[in-house]
Amino acid sequence: MNGKKKQALSLLGTGIFTVLGLVYIAPILIVLMNSFKKKVYINKEPFKLPVEKTWNSIENYVTAVDKYELLSAVGWTVFITVGSVLVILVCTSMCAWYITRVKTKFTKALYLLCVFSMVVPFQMVMFTLSLVADRTRLNTPWGIIIIYLGFGAGLAVFMFCGFVKSIPLEIEEAALIDGCTPLRMFFGVVLPIMKPTYISVGILETMWIWNDFLLPYLVLDLNKYKTISIAIQYMKGSYGRVDMGAIMAALILAVIPVIIFYLACQKHIIKGVAAGAVKG
Repeated sequence: MNGKKKQALSLLGTGIFTVLGLVYIAPILIVLMNSFKKKVYINKEPFKLPVEKTWNSIENYVTAVDKYELLSAVGWTVFITVGSVLVILVCTSMCAWYITRVKTKFTKALYLLCVFSMVVPFQMVMFTLSLVADRTRLNTPWGIIIIYLGFGAGLAVFMFCGFVKSIPLEIEEAALIDGCTPLRMFFGVVLPIMKPTYISVGILETMWIWNDFLLPYLVLDLNKYKTISIAIQYMKGSYGRVDMGAIMAALILAVIPVIIFYLACQKHIIKGVAAGAVKG
């Protein structure tokens, strides 16, 4: 009797989560479906599959790339994302290692500051940040990398600190006895051990920066540089005119790299988070 009850509950749970999964991916499927329709039919028949009358082949994608310079936006987005993630990973992992191994009032205050930064709403500083970025010439793709370091450091330091605490101190002591400098010991011994957390933090930071709209919109000089999110926003023309076909195509082009990246690396997220939670 208990076996049948467990089986029934298992089937019920599977059914519920299947429905929830379909509800979750339904918006993406609707956008994909409408990206192949003619513009006039996207508003008229948004939930119907494309037929011969509504089919527009890849014209929407061509329009998004040619007319709205989407490739340029993709290039700047890739540059900002890759640059920011690399800087965040290197700087925060070294900071976390220093905080964990050097026990002083300064390192404790630095750790608390990083943790506190995770709970401060971005809206509290966004207007001041925009002004400071303009005054300090950080309104460029390479300048915004420094700003992303500031906003992404809190979570990264928190996760790296949790993992560094699980690394036996004897390994580092043996490296010092063998003549390693602290810098060489970090990159040659500690960093390879931190690989699971590196991958996990890298995935989370990549998905955040790639999809971010507000920070680049406030900071970048939009006459020269646009990210994918901003380029899609600019597809809304004057007097309420919206090129829905190009927007649908651009959304799919923006989402595909993130989906592929996440599916390829998803197993490392749980592994990295679990590794970082070994010790508090």
